Amino acid sequence: MSTPSFDLSVSVVSYRTPELLAECLKALDSERGSLSMQVTVVDNASGDSSPDLVAARFPWVRLIRNDRNVGFGAAHNQAQRDVDARHLLVLNSDTRVAPGALRTLVDYLDQHPKVAIIGPLLRHPDGVHQPSRRRFPGVRTFFSESTQLQRFFPHNPELDRYYLADLPDDGEQEVDWLVGACLAVRARTAADLGLFDERFFLYSEELDLARRYRAAGWQVVYLPAAEVQHVEGGSSRQNLAARDRQFQASKLAYIEKWHGRRLARAFRAYLLAEYTFRAAEESLKLLRGSGPADRQARLRIIGANFAHFLRA
Repeated sequence: MSTPSFDLSVSVVSYRTPELLAECLKALDSERGSLSMQVTVVDNASGDSSPDLVAARFPWVRLIRNDRNVGFGAAHNQAQRDVDARHLLVLNSDTRVAPGALRTLVDYLDQHPKVAIIGPLLRHPDGVHQPSRRRFPGVRTFFSESTQLQRFFPHNPELDRYYLADLPDDGEQEVDWLVGACLAVRARTAADLGLFDERFFLYSEELDLARRYRAAGWQVVYLPAAEVQHVEGGSSRQNLAARDRQFQASKLAYIEKWHGRRLARAFRAYLLAEYTFRAAEESLKLLRGSGPADRQARLRIIGANFAHFLRA
């Protein structure tokens, strides 16, 4: 069996974040002296200067220009298909790896043959720790996480369980899954089990990935000795209506895949009820004259997403 050409194959999916992408690639460039790595940027039809910026300023980066937005997971699959590396790195364009972080992740995978996925400690740009560890969601999690129930009851026992509130975040630990802003993946495992399920356009793809790998006997590890800065939502925040719709649609797809259609139908009904409640709340505030422009914009988002899930 031949030795892989690279220690690490890095894939970065770009969508309308040229300035953040440039910072991401500059940080990767600084790490090329300590690792042999192939870096691929997949531009998901940004329609801006992003691909030209990569071609002009980072000629060592392999560039794929898509003529349509194929989604987060599909674009990473595209970049990581048939690569010749020991390990893969799935990286957001709104991240900056700290010096030595990639070497730390690669060395850990080399030294721990039962680990298939490893992720670093994430920090916001102001240096504050960004929670990234998770337990697998249960039925109650679906109805409480990123819903109105979380808004009104943010510190309920189910969410504390889900976010590992009972465990310190400053130590190495095995977890169920990790937020996918920066994930190192064993290439052999990805070749055997596949990388991302492309049914997930955006969100939940890393949750599904970890669940498949753990079901096959592999471990997922959180390693705070490696650090990465993450802006969070660098591209998705540009369209809040689509962001909310994609998040809930991916959650719905995950529920159907792992918990069955009956629960998926129940969650869809719950979403419709929640959008109805939010529309009523915003309408009352609008009638009282509270921020009419903001209320009308929110009502348009709520209405569009209600219609989407009504048709789903």
